[in-house]
Amino acid sequence: MDVTAFGELLVDFTCSGISTQGNPLYEANPGGAPCNVLAMLQNLGKETAFIGKIGQDSFGHMLETAVREQGISTAGICYDTKVHTTLAFVQTASDGERDFSFYRNPGADMKLRKEEIKGELLRNTKIFHFGSLSMTHPDVEEATCYAVKEAKKNGALISFDPNLRPPLWENMETAKEKISFGLSQCDILKISEEEIFFMTGEADVDLGVKKILEEYKIPFLCATMGKHGSKAFFEGKTAEGRAFLQENTIETTGAGDTFCGCMLNFILENGIHGRTEKEVSGMLEFANAAASIITTRKGALRVMPKRKEIEEVLKTK
Repeated sequence: MDVTAFGELLVDFTCSGISTQGNPLYEANPGGAPCNVLAMLQNLGKETAFIGKIGQDSFGHMLETAVREQGISTAGICYDTKVHTTLAFVQTASDGERDFSFYRNPGADMKLRKEEIKGELLRNTKIFHFGSLSMTHPDVEEATCYAVKEAKKNGALISFDPNLRPPLWENMETAKEKISFGLSQCDILKISEEEIFFMTGEADVDLGVKKILEEYKIPFLCATMGKHGSKAFFEGKTAEGRAFLQENTIETTGAGDTFCGCMLNFILENGIHGRTEKEVSGMLEFANAAASIITTRKGALRVMPKRKEIEEVLKTK
């Protein structure tokens, strides 16, 4: 595999209008950040696999079908017969920003045990990708740490996206501790400006990144800044990529995952060492353009942009 991802696979319920009785209607979109990243990579021609747990229920079967339809290997998916699939209800503000309500106490993704992980998926991947939500509870945290250790031992690059979701943590000090573990393990980091502030107390991205790099020595770090674009920090160099703002933005769900998929695709094709500022700036703009497209669509996993669509945005903006 080019990339194997580990973590949550869930249903994002997004508002889809009002019923004749005046009630909100919700659309069930397959989601979960790690799998969204893989869907983007599949669209760019890469081979991917997902490791995670879903409920033995209608939502779980729907999710496995959706993952398989994208071409992602489902060999690492297992079912829980007692705990239901995790659900998330997404409320979207007028500017596209989101508020999440999770039904995950517990959710099947929290119940994955390390004995249920297929080791061959960790031994045969170029990049192993994970986020912080697989460290919110003891069973899946143990599985996460095991998976990171095994993938690293077998030569994979480790990719991490904090994907901070405050409602899912008992307290934010624990969240900070678990995100610190991810930062300590990764070779590649995708982190938002909000997460930089959370981890460092620095509102200035450059100052925050400096603190992170001084402590964790991460070889390749990309910071996303919404409408202000993105930056990359690598081998003492910095590159910037402009934002692509869409007039018909609906919501921002999946934008960071789309960016992350494009970033990992670049690393698969070029490596993380010896890159120039110009090369990385081009990657950032490609990733920003892709992320702008997903903001015009509901959901993420099933509607990731194609390479041709991204290239068209780059031409017109």
